[in-house]
Amino acid sequence: MSTSVALVTLGCARNEVDSEELAWRLAAGGFTLVEDPEAADTVVVNTCGFVEQAKKDSVDMLLEAADLKANGRTQKVVAVGCLAERYGADLAASLPETDAVLGFDDYPDIAARLRGILAGEQHQPHTPRDRRQLLPITPVERSATIQTSALSVPGHAPASLRVRLDRGPTASLKLASGCDRRCSFCAIPSFRGSFVSRRPTEVLDEARWLAGQGARELFLVSENSTSYGKDLGDLRLLESLLPELAAVEGVARVRVSYLQPAETRPGLVDVLAKTPGVTPYFDLSFQHASGPVLRRMRRFGDSMSFLGLLDRVRTLNPEAGVRSNVIVGFPGETEADLEVLCDFLVAARMDVTGVFGYSDEDGTEAARFDDKLDDDEVRARVSHVTALVEELTAQRAEERIGETVEVLVESVDGTEIVGRAAHQGPEVDGTTTLLVDRPVVVGDLVTATVTASEGVDLVAEVAR
Repeated sequence: MSTSVALVTLGCARNEVDSEELAWRLAAGGFTLVEDPEAADTVVVNTCGFVEQAKKDSVDMLLEAADLKANGRTQKVVAVGCLAERYGADLAASLPETDAVLGFDDYPDIAARLRGILAGEQHQPHTPRDRRQLLPITPVERSATIQTSALSVPGHAPASLRVRLDRGPTASLKLASGCDRRCSFCAIPSFRGSFVSRRPTEVLDEARWLAGQGARELFLVSENSTSYGKDLGDLRLLESLLPELAAVEGVARVRVSYLQPAETRPGLVDVLAKTPGVTPYFDLSFQHASGPVLRRMRRFGDSMSFLGLLDRVRTLNPEAGVRSNVIVGFPGETEADLEVLCDFLVAARMDVTGVFGYSDEDGTEAARFDDKLDDDEVRARVSHVTALVEELTAQRAEERIGETVEVLVESVDGTEIVGRAAHQGPEVDGTTTLLVDRPVVVGDLVTATVTASEGVDLVAEVAR
């Protein structure tokens, strides 16, 4: 008899790709996929372990799913994903309501694992380990190691081993997994592992498959897209891959996420800014603008170099979209450092900026720093920068009034038609409401003129 399973995904777009791989493996193993956790025999929660709020959200979702066991058909609740990989046995001990905690190396046999758990077998959760130590230090040696080992790299299965769980017009496409950077505040490399690129042929095959599944926009994701190809012997591989992806039949546009400013080469800027079918969209991970703070973060750059990069982008394409995230209240951040950051934000004129208050992450270098700001001061600085960012991004959106934009339609509800312009990434960068007097459907790419703005959101009118 078929057993039903619901996959609940939290966190980033990279996790969404992992969930779709897991969905394929579960379906191939005889499970029936259902959307509603209340209608499932087993609920699998793909957790996020990035920052404290994401961890809390993941734990809350696991507890919410566990409540279904007392009130419905749900028999088992299983944790997978980054939180499960990062904490393993400790998470299992602290959350007895969860029936099993599975790590990345359980993914290839996920169906068998779940059947055993449903049959009453006790799964022994893993003891977390630094996954950076599982692959050679030299990037070019990694591919061969993965081919000959049982190491699981989530998101690296062929396109045929994936099920689309979201039938919208945008689909995430994973370029790579892991990260080789050693930012002092970030724990991601320790549980995601070293940087590993997917081969261009695999990425193109999956792009064609996604287009065949109705995807109109491909959202390229990884922990560090600017490193793509370095382990394959060609650091400029992304520049040659992007035009090929844009040429895939059925694909209207290609968007790249998570660019490291220090690795954003002039040739890559040229391709992103000027290639037809590739959105002029720059998701740049600045994190701060003060040189001393960035050094303590184990990062490169400063306000002047970042503004120089933005000048180059806008010289090539004045209407290019720019988004970033910044961390406020990092240990040792002075009032002068904060002022440098605020001055940079004013000069940068970005479309969207995420503002995060610093908090310690287990196992990171910054957690051991002794010159931390108190929590009240961090909150005050976050409030100050957030208010500034809200004002600046609203101004930037207002500057776009009169621009011609290409809007990908994502929802049609009667006369309310909503989509995203090229400078608006999925879910986090605002939307564009279309004023149109002709029929449109989800997936259409519509040319319109921006007539109004509200915060980061736009209103655009389609010419009659």
